[in-house]
Amino acid sequence: MSKFYTAKDLEKMIEQGKCLSALPADAKLTPMARDVLRKAKKGGPSNRNSGAATVVGTHPKIHEPILPDAEYNWKPGGDPKTSAELEKFFYSPEIQAIKERICQIGKRIWNKGYVDGNGGNITVRVGDNLVLCTPTLISKGFMEPNDICMVDLDGNQVAGTRPRTSEVNTHLGIMKSEPKAKSCVHAHPIYATAFAVAGVTPPACLIPEPEVFLGEIGFASYQTPGTPENAREVGALAKKHQSILMQNHGVICWGKDVEDAYWKMENTDAFCHTVTVTMQIGGPKQYSPDKLRELIEIRKKLGMPDHRLDELKECELCDFGDSTINIAPAGASCGCESGKSTAKGDVDEVLVQKITDMIMEKLS
Repeated sequence: MSKFYTAKDLEKMIEQGKCLSALPADAKLTPMARDVLRKAKKGGPSNRNSGAATVVGTHPKIHEPILPDAEYNWKPGGDPKTSAELEKFFYSPEIQAIKERICQIGKRIWNKGYVDGNGGNITVRVGDNLVLCTPTLISKGFMEPNDICMVDLDGNQVAGTRPRTSEVNTHLGIMKSEPKAKSCVHAHPIYATAFAVAGVTPPACLIPEPEVFLGEIGFASYQTPGTPENAREVGALAKKHQSILMQNHGVICWGKDVEDAYWKMENTDAFCHTVTVTMQIGGPKQYSPDKLRELIEIRKKLGMPDHRLDELKECELCDFGDSTINIAPAGASCGCESGKSTAKGDVDEVLVQKITDMIMEKLS
């Protein structure tokens, strides 16, 4: 199978004195890798961090491009031990910057219409046992840094003048289950939430970007928001899914930083929106499993988890998420329709039978 090359792979080859023209003819390149290859062919700087060259083609070069990285990396075992240390940490410039970023993301999910009233919540992990979180009963579009709280991984509030959100427990369930999850964003975007309420997860093999940046979207059965049961249900899915539909509730996404988690929320709703429109104009047309395999390889190259290549055969890749309908009841049944299937075909059959019985009764 064709090998994928990232920009870092090509830069390493250049550092080792290898010629990029020796790449296999069927080599697959990420967009940034193609940029490196083009620069190398033009005789310009191939290594973004070398700083050796000052000319790109015929033009002078004044900057070395660096990809911004908002991931917060704490020193293991370095959590503050005393009240004074905790206060100093909570109001430090580094933590204040993250609080500001949380507020910015709050404005974005509010402006996008992903939350209403005091809906949604945001968290960022900042220590072995410390997590920043949004407070309860606040519009995410109008938060200020001083509103942000801090809790430990058991949900106990340790800093902040406003009470923390009760739903932080679900975020903590994800962070305990998946150490790579350093930030979570929960919201109720219309299209993705509609999928969650309908009990449907969108199909695979439709659009390349969701496969790379989201992976397979997970589905958590309904549990009361903010409860330990919901934290366990969602947390158990976090190792395999970065975007999770919560049945009859909304969506929660995790990433390496708050911007990354928000992007996945935006990707999820856009994907569900596209699928909704596609169903109205003839239905989706999927590409082949071998193409999905290539996209999953890119995803894994980018350091994002994906279980599908390890657990599924290639022929199952597209079938696995093909219009998956989750018809498990959302909690205990009310008993009104006990013993009857909730599948659409069965519901239609029962309705037709009822109408037929009513007509026959009138005729007799």
